[in-house]
Amino acid sequence: MLAGDLTSRTTPSSALTRAAVAELLGINYTWKMTLPHMPVAVIFDMDGLIFDTETLYQEAFLAAATVGGHDLPTAVIQRAIGVPWVQSRVLLLEQMGPDFPIDQYFAQMIGHFELLAATQLRLKPGVFELLDFLDQLDMPRCIATSSAHSTVQSHLAAHGLADRFHAVIGHGDYVASKPSPDPFLTAAKRLGVDPSLCLALEDSYNGVRSASAAGMMTFMVPDLLSPTPEIQSLCTGVVSDLHAVRELILAASAARVAG
Repeated sequence: MLAGDLTSRTTPSSALTRAAVAELLGINYTWKMTLPHMPVAVIFDMDGLIFDTETLYQEAFLAAATVGGHDLPTAVIQRAIGVPWVQSRVLLLEQMGPDFPIDQYFAQMIGHFELLAATQLRLKPGVFELLDFLDQLDMPRCIATSSAHSTVQSHLAAHGLADRFHAVIGHGDYVASKPSPDPFLTAAKRLGVDPSLCLALEDSYNGVRSASAAGMMTFMVPDLLSPTPEIQSLCTGVVSDLHAVRELILAASAARVAG
């Protein structure tokens, strides 16, 4: 099976739906399907890449708006994908005005998200398979996210992943959030690996910008956002899921062995 094949791989129904829509729209998620070289380490985003949480956040944003009687446009919520709360706060205040009860809204949104995550926190396709393969290669890996460490550990523990990453870089571990390169540069430093030797995996625009600015091999694994021409120009490649990432690393490993 070719890496990134959207028709022959078995995935959960939600992933098939995204793939089917992408195919109907002519979106090519098999673009540039090679690695320039074998990575020494892999840096993962978390929300929308490891966990299917971006849809839960969108639901929580809408639920909090409904409870508060706020007319919050869906387009504004979509702009918050992959954006830290500090930046999302600015977006909301720009849209809703300075009198918008932002702190109350945030507390309600988080409350809704936690309720959803308690029963609907799902892994994205290929997570276990990729991590198992990286174990076989003895390849270090790290999470670089805007989420708080408490949130990361809670999500990882819920799926038995707490010991599957060598490090976690979260909110408070870097000076500037994505799209600044700081989160990915901090992750590479924590692992003791040159950024250019790292494979970075992201689903959001700001995440791609961050990883690319850090000088990493950057692959986008689209979740709710399709790659724009700008984002494609920053990526080494775009793939449909983490199964495809595993196939890419496998091919690079075989090529290195073949010499």
